[in-house]
Amino acid sequence: MKGRFAHGFVHSPERLTQPMVRREGRLEPATWDEALDRIAGGLHAAVAAGGPDAVAAISSARATNEENYLLQKFLRTVIGTNNIDNCSRLCHSPSAAGLTASFGLAGGTDSFDDIEHADCLLVVGANPVEAHPVVGARLLEVALRGAALIVADPRAVGLARHADVHLRLRPGSNVALCHGIAHVLLAERLADEDFLRGRATGMDELTTLLAEYPPERAAALTGVPADDIVTAARLFGRARRPGILYGLGVTEHLHGTDGVRALANLAILRGAVGTDRGCGVIPLRGQNNVQGASDMGALPDALPGYGKVADPAARARALEVWGAPVPARPGLRIPEMFAAARGGELRALWIVGEDVCATDPDTTRVAEALDACPLVICQELFLTSTARHADIVLPAASWLEKDGSFVNFDRRFQRVRPALEPPGEARSDFDIVTAVAAAYGADLRCPTPAAALAECAALAPHFAGLSHERLDREGAVPWPCPAPDRPGEAKLHADRFATPDGLAHLAAVPYLPPGEEPDERYPLILVTGRRLVHYNSGSMTRRTDNLLLAPQDPLDVHPDDAARHGLRDGVPVTVTSRHGHASLTTHVTTEVAPGQLFCDFHFPDDQVNSVTSAHADVTTSCPEYKVTAVRLHGPR
Repeated sequence: MKGRFAHGFVHSPERLTQPMVRREGRLEPATWDEALDRIAGGLHAAVAAGGPDAVAAISSARATNEENYLLQKFLRTVIGTNNIDNCSRLCHSPSAAGLTASFGLAGGTDSFDDIEHADCLLVVGANPVEAHPVVGARLLEVALRGAALIVADPRAVGLARHADVHLRLRPGSNVALCHGIAHVLLAERLADEDFLRGRATGMDELTTLLAEYPPERAAALTGVPADDIVTAARLFGRARRPGILYGLGVTEHLHGTDGVRALANLAILRGAVGTDRGCGVIPLRGQNNVQGASDMGALPDALPGYGKVADPAARARALEVWGAPVPARPGLRIPEMFAAARGGELRALWIVGEDVCATDPDTTRVAEALDACPLVICQELFLTSTARHADIVLPAASWLEKDGSFVNFDRRFQRVRPALEPPGEARSDFDIVTAVAAAYGADLRCPTPAAALAECAALAPHFAGLSHERLDREGAVPWPCPAPDRPGEAKLHADRFATPDGLAHLAAVPYLPPGEEPDERYPLILVTGRRLVHYNSGSMTRRTDNLLLAPQDPLDVHPDDAARHGLRDGVPVTVTSRHGHASLTTHVTTEVAPGQLFCDFHFPDDQVNSVTSAHADVTTSCPEYKVTAVRLHGPR
């Protein structure tokens, strides 16, 4: 529905085909020379006024690995700042933090192909039938062949309709649910005691914590019947090869990193990670290169391959390869960039391929940040809501028009090659970063995407065996790939975990409530997410015939709540939170539970993300998109 049929956006008459600069308050066409001169001058002025940390960039999960690598290198070696981040901050940064803490690496533990051999699937906080349709189809095939299917999701959608048990939990209660399942695993001796003795640590602390989460208490916290928790635990605990897959319903919470770690506990307790007795823990990424953007170091605290900027050894390696020092202090995360812009400290912000005015939470404040920043550069396919706030807009090539590689959600590097020429004067993000560096007076010494990946391989041990030549010859290659003559590791942690002590780390994290809960003034909970027909902010899919299938944002309302508010299918409704309001169209359905609402964010004009709160994961600053207290206003 998306990738197979919705590629017509590349021929949209709305494609940006030449640079634009703001003159007397209006964006007007310009030459590349003028745009680049203005960017270089603006960056020099920002550094002169506020130092290197007055400049920041938001890289793109739709850009190639090589483009993300080049942009973070420019920020670090030319500007001299670690102020670089990407949209994984808003979706899967808790995955990176949680998986690293539990297992030592910031990626899914197993190949997706291993799922074909699973006899039990635990799918948590994800609707892959709509958000990841190819993945959803394969998971359904596995279930139809006989694998037990456990789905934990507040909504009765997608795979939940085929589940052996559907754990319909309250939004924000993932940790309590996982602990309830883990309690049963221990109580019924379904844990792998040999694995726990030899390959894991933290068992005593976790056992003490889990004593507080019998199924009855987990039921009270989650709204899931205790019998269903026990059934799910037995299915998972008695399986020979269980696998865990999860999505944004786990990560986009105030305690999203805790949610990832609580899920990882289940795999560790069963000995189902790093062995042939399970399919591990796999996060389902939301965009085509969320994994790769972070792998390439488009993060404020990590270099390519996840070496920490605070680590002298990692900085020394970067100095050896780049010939330029890396700042030791971590840079700003995306929410901190916006706060710094509003406060006057950030004077230049470069945004590549992200419509932050549509996709980020509390978007009214995001727009205020862009308007406050003296220089905003936006690299895009279309004149998005973010581009309309920019001072300089650069026309970018789409993935169909560029050369490089992406990393899939199970860590596989895959090549992308140009099938079309970019329209008009549009350029690839790689060429644009190279041109900006040249205008600034710098040479990034990566003349081609192949050269950029080769340099990254020299810098990051995880990628040392990767190159365009190898990908062209072999196809997809997973990382870690430590040498050109060695295969990539599709299944991680077979001999030891990548933690400092080589052990898997269980996490005794208590359940803590979400940032917002319903009250008399805001009695309903709004969950946001994706639907089948559209993709992310909809900037691409709304410019295809997919728009005929879904021309607007519906608000899913349970029949009981619809009757209480005098709503029926198709009538306009206003959703109001403590942060803003959005105008949508009512869709009455039992897919949502009473007291809960669901809508997508594919139509920026509806202002859905002006409603969402600024609460964010306490570890990673990932926004809590999945729990916002709201009220409804509609015709009676």
